[in-house]
Amino acid sequence: MENLTMTDSREMLLSADQPTTITVAKGDGIGPEIMNATLRILKAAGAPLQFDMIEVGEKQYLSGNSSGIPESAWDSIRKNKVFLKAPITTPQGGGYKSLNVTMRKKLGLYANIRPCASYHPYVSTKHPVMDLVIIRENEEDLYAGIEHQQTDEVIQCLKLISRPGCERIIRYAFEYAQQYGRKKVTCFSKDNIMKQTDGLFHRIFDEIGAEYPNIEKEHWIIDIGAAKLADSPEIFDVIVTLNLYGDVISDIAAQIAGSVGLAGSANIGTHCAMFEAIHGSAPKIAGENIANPSGLIQAAILMLVHLKQNAIAEKIQHAWLKTIEDGIHTPDIYKEGMSKVKAGTAEFADAVIERLGCIPEHFKTVSYTSSTFESRLKPYVRRAPMKKELVGVDVMVHWNGSDAGELANKVLSGLTTNFTLKMISNRGTAVWPNSLPETFCTDHWRLRFIGTDANTPIPKNQLLSLLEMLDRSGIDYIKTEHLYTFDGKPGYSMGQGQ
Repeated sequence: MENLTMTDSREMLLSADQPTTITVAKGDGIGPEIMNATLRILKAAGAPLQFDMIEVGEKQYLSGNSSGIPESAWDSIRKNKVFLKAPITTPQGGGYKSLNVTMRKKLGLYANIRPCASYHPYVSTKHPVMDLVIIRENEEDLYAGIEHQQTDEVIQCLKLISRPGCERIIRYAFEYAQQYGRKKVTCFSKDNIMKQTDGLFHRIFDEIGAEYPNIEKEHWIIDIGAAKLADSPEIFDVIVTLNLYGDVISDIAAQIAGSVGLAGSANIGTHCAMFEAIHGSAPKIAGENIANPSGLIQAAILMLVHLKQNAIAEKIQHAWLKTIEDGIHTPDIYKEGMSKVKAGTAEFADAVIERLGCIPEHFKTVSYTSSTFESRLKPYVRRAPMKKELVGVDVMVHWNGSDAGELANKVLSGLTTNFTLKMISNRGTAVWPNSLPETFCTDHWRLRFIGTDANTPIPKNQLLSLLEMLDRSGIDYIKTEHLYTFDGKPGYSMGQGQ
């Protein structure tokens, strides 16, 4: 097996055509093994590429670089604009941030594209005709990673959803479907519960979907949608969804298609793109030459299409499909009676290389069309500001009592005439003025105050007076959320049970 080093990587893959320089990271765990296999295949296929190798991940973290990536690596990625990355390991504990999330956010890689297809009968699956694409918003949602411990018993995580974030990913999904002849786009959300955040995503899906009359549109609540995906994936074509949901369902889809080891993904932004396998670094099997390089190979094929090297992409995909057809399988997909050779990582790459130029017999041949729609995507245009009025405030307090009525009396005894205490809730459930004794309460309470004059917006300086009153009353306030109306409509949710 040829072992590619940082020294020889820049000299490889040169051709008469001007080669494209891409940034490559071999990663951690099984990363170096599957990346070496993938690079050998690219070289053998004649891809006009040269590589700028960088080191990111675990070694960087453990050397004291809390971001996991040196400045020189950022420079390489931003210069080359295309990044092929093997899985990395984020050390447990110590407050280390996920490098994958950091890269997606800092480079503006807002669209995650994960094709999920079955390879029946050669790879075991209960869904032989599965062929779908999950397009996941990649920058916001709970992946903002903004968390705070507020009391002894309660920690919060902020879910941030923006109009531009929703518009970009939803339009991308419809344009992708149109470009590649997909017939239907399905939206997954949980807007029956999160009416503000997920509700915005669903509303924008309906708005943008109306611009594509030839594409079928549908919406599923994420829980039943995920169940339906696991049971009947053949009914889906393109799924567009928020960050966390997309992360979960794309792994479900890859697994029920046959193995997470077979799936690659693209992370696309306006300026840069990153391509990676969807699985992790699997350190327990590192160095054993048993890891399946297919996910990274598929990611490299997506990269070649992105680079408009379609003929090379088709050549490698056909060779890979022929290898699967011929029963040469790594241990994760090896099946007695169907598989013929249990191949290691390097041997699987050898088999793909041997079949370059071959055409699969069972699987359909592929014909890749480089996307042109990305250059046509409409830039986000900020709308005219809505009329925004402050009408109240939610004050979160740390209080160790258990009787919401007692807390209410403590607040009301010092309350001025400028505010009305409208509600007290605990973990989102209204517990005052109406409550049930069965409701379990923690030490984290939300006091909802509304201005006494419903027709007059509240001056912000009155909020300071309110907080001063709570402080004088011995109430430990820990956070506030202003309550606004936008063009007269509430921009806040009600409490459960209100």
